[in-house]
This record gives sequence, structure tokens and C-alpha cells, in this order.
Amino acid sequence: MQLPIYTQNAENVGTIEVSDAIFALPMNQDLLHQVIVSQSANRRQVIAHAKGRSEVRGGGRKPWRQKGTGRARHGSIRSPLWRGGGATFGPTKEKDYSKKINRKMARKALGVALSSKIRDGQFVVVDALNIEEPKTRLASKIMRTISGLFFPTLQSGSRPSGVGTGKAKKMLLVVPTMENTALTKSVRNLPNVEIMEARNLNSLDILTFPNVVALKDAVQAIEKTFSKK
Repeated sequence: MQLPIYTQNAENVGTIEVSDAIFALPMNQDLLHQVIVSQSANRRQVIAHAKGRSEVRGGGRKPWRQKGTGRARHGSIRSPLWRGGGATFGPTKEKDYSKKINRKMARKALGVALSSKIRDGQFVVVDALNIEEPKTRLASKIMRTISGLFFPTLQSGSRPSGVGTGKAKKMLLVVPTMENTALTKSVRNLPNVEIMEARNLNSLDILTFPNVVALKDAVQAIEKTFSKK
């Protein structure tokens, strides 16, 4: 399978041969759903936590003696029956929401997601992004120009609003490595662009962003990393 290659000025400069085993897979919604649910659960941060009676402050001694006062028996003022006491069966941060997903399933789901983006015209390969020094304004101009390349294969003939009009769209930028500090620093301040190394690519991030821009070297890194059996 061949994909067109563009410059940072949105000019076509040729094609690149990519693997059909990664970039030309048929849609598999069941696999995608299972992998996306697992990856979302593994990213979930457990924040809710209610202190039990052993965690709240105070209540070290018995409030009054067991017998002879005419009052109910209590062993601590931090019992769940007392105001300010510990919670009973409250949420705890020890809860684990993670789900196991097989490596082969995750890799195939990545290929399905990439193939879907290519079919929908939401995947663009760029030869290189030449940014000599960290300049967010320059990176914003380049990404706005590249955003006009999306949706070129729509059959209806109508282009969605914002396409080709200079309006920046939310996109994922895939690079081979983060060694280009000028590019990394320039892009990371853009609110609508997320930069990621090819080795860290996953189906959840691909489907989260409407559009994906990949450098030519990043495409080769994707094939090298995820074509393993």
C-alpha cells in the first residue's frame, strides 16, 4: 500500500510504501471496543477515598466507662455512629479498575485504528518539520497549513467546515523520537496538538484525536515496532 507524502507547506512530494498488515486492515469494531475499554480502564486514576475509623484523627481513648453512666456503650468518638467519625463502606483508593489486554490484540487494534483513519482521510504523512528554534507561532502556522490536507478522499464532494480554510483542527503529531527539542517545545504549547513518539502509539490516542499527522520516519518506526509477532 502506498501513501502520499507532503511537505510542511502541504505540497505532494511523492509516496511511501507501507505495510498492509498495519495500514490496510479491515474494520473490527468488537476488537477496538475491547481494547479501548481496557486502555481507558488502565488509565483511570482512583481519586475518591473516604477515611475509615482507623484513619480519622482522634478517638484514642474510650469516651466514658462501660457501665454506670446510663449512656450507651462506646469505645471511640471516631466510630461511624459519631459525627466526625469514619465512613462505613466508603470508596477507597485501593480499588483496582485495570483490565488485562493481550499484546497481539493491542497491536492489531492499533492497526485497525490506523487503517480506519487512512480510509477516512484523517491520516497524513509529512516528510519533515523543519523548525530551527523553538517558536510556537511558527509551529502553529505549519500545523494550520497541514490541517488543510485532511479529508481529501471524501466521496460526497463536500468538505466539512474548517477544512482548507486555515482553521486549526485537533490533531495528533507522531514523531520517531523526542530528540528534536525545537520541534517538541514548539508544538507542546499548541492547545489543539498533541505530540507523541511512534513507540508509544496506541489505539485509544488515535481514536481520541480526529486527525493524525505522522512524519515519514515515524511511519517506518511504527512498522518496525508493531510488526513484531
